[in-house]
Amino acid sequence: MINNPYLKSYKAYLRLERSLAVNSIDAYLSDIEKLWQFFDLKNQQTNIKDISINDLKLFVSWINELGMQAASQARIISGLKSFFEFLMLEQLIDINPTDLLEMPRLSRKLPDTLNVHEINALIEAIDASKRNGMRDKAILETLYGCGLRVTELITLRISNVYAENEFIKVTGKGDKERLIPIGNTALKFIQIYLTEVRVHIPVKSGYEDFIFLNPGGTGLSRISVFKLIKSLALKAGIKKSISPHTFRHSFATHLIDGGADLRAVQEMLGHSSIITTEIYTHTDRDYLRSVVTQYHPRS
Repeated sequence: MINNPYLKSYKAYLRLERSLAVNSIDAYLSDIEKLWQFFDLKNQQTNIKDISINDLKLFVSWINELGMQAASQARIISGLKSFFEFLMLEQLIDINPTDLLEMPRLSRKLPDTLNVHEINALIEAIDASKRNGMRDKAILETLYGCGLRVTELITLRISNVYAENEFIKVTGKGDKERLIPIGNTALKFIQIYLTEVRVHIPVKSGYEDFIFLNPGGTGLSRISVFKLIKSLALKAGIKKSISPHTFRHSFATHLIDGGADLRAVQEMLGHSSIITTEIYTHTDRDYLRSVVTQYHPRS
């Protein structure tokens, strides 16, 4: 790492104030260090207070010339904005040069989603009489009912299910905890699994509080959940390329299509920015576009 006192302070801020994981912190610092690499290549000795919007525009042109794709450029610019906001917060600079720095235009690929019929078909494809059947039903109901990431699912704990209040507590990215409402159907299958199946599994030390276990008594892996979804899609005759994350996309899309508040969905998904959540409003936009096309006299 470049020996920069500002970066050292920023690293401490990311770790202590924002509670980011080590890999995330390293990624932030690596991207910001590129700005100093740019200054070194230009033989430009620049004080942090003297960095201007023009310097940053030249830097963005440089990373563009390196062949970086728009998504990578956007990530670096986002990191720079965060860094200079921190410097403003600590009163280390008087003007934030990133305020007028524009993000590259990204072409966003809409995530695949499942309709309600397809989700029902996947759940019905599970043979409840098999050893893992009830567990697998609980997994799918929880994925779709709560919009969890796969890591949040496999680390979900019994002590974090508040059945009487119909909420669960999950630990998401950056070790941030959030409460998510859980519906009666998902709760029902979790309770059946816990009381009728899991009690017969010899649980290994360290996994006593984990809800979902494999037959050996340890936690599930991400790969095992991926394989489960793929096998069920095959049984249900669903041709879409789906993964556990598809249930998260479907959860968000169905809520927003049904009229849910975007901020509420952002909170449940654990998105730090509402911009990330806005991708799920695509159905509404398509509908609005079709209305204009059909009824506006100038269309």
